[in-house]
Amino acid sequence: MAKKYIYAPGQEDPFRISRSKVDLFLNCPCCFYLDVRLGVKRPPGFPFNLNSAVDALLKKEFNHYRAENLPHPYMIGAGINAIPYQNIQLETWRSNFKGVSYVHEATNLETFGAVDDIWFDLDTKEIIVVDYKATSKADAVTLDADWQIGYKRQMEFYQWLLRQNGYSVAAQGWFVYCNGLKDKSVFNNRLDFTVSMLPYVGDDSWVDPTLLAIKDCLDSNEIPDAADNCEYCQYALKYANANNNISWIE
Repeated sequence: MAKKYIYAPGQEDPFRISRSKVDLFLNCPCCFYLDVRLGVKRPPGFPFNLNSAVDALLKKEFNHYRAENLPHPYMIGAGINAIPYQNIQLETWRSNFKGVSYVHEATNLETFGAVDDIWFDLDTKEIIVVDYKATSKADAVTLDADWQIGYKRQMEFYQWLLRQNGYSVAAQGWFVYCNGLKDKSVFNNRLDFTVSMLPYVGDDSWVDPTLLAIKDCLDSNEIPDAADNCEYCQYALKYANANNNISWIE
């Protein structure tokens, strides 16, 4: 791993830390420390190419209405008096390795995250954070599953970033949730979706204390305890225990 991605205690330049790394810390401080402080990353997951295709097509479609300064039919159907937001920085904000960024003064961490879309509320004049999601399940999509806390934190982190950059951000964001249908009689070279518009009122009050905790973690010379619910840590512990060597985690 390149040194610029590894934190060095006492460094003067702001250290860049992505929204996904913040979420990794919340899920497992041990995995976070091994990754960001020691350069030992988790094994990579499989790419979700179909999800990426849905994301790309939605961006193109909303960009069409953005250019026309008109609401998308999804927005009209959900009763949202808004239009896709026009801002010269939008493509940067959507870029995975750039995104919306902000240097957190108390920690000298340069936080950043790439948004899917932003809308403009014509009533309140606030901007609305929007996230695209794709899945394929028999039941209607919701935000009720325990694991979807990650989705909610993702939106809240984007809201926080934009507020730190001086923007007036609506508390309520929207998930454009696409559900691939499996009940068709034939494939016929196409995958059909139902699209649900799911509102979510964010609360970004957790972000500042989390960044302070992250800074304390990174400045420490001790590896945090393995999380009980972390499959990666539990595998490593079992492997190390089987080989009578668990000193790396003690």
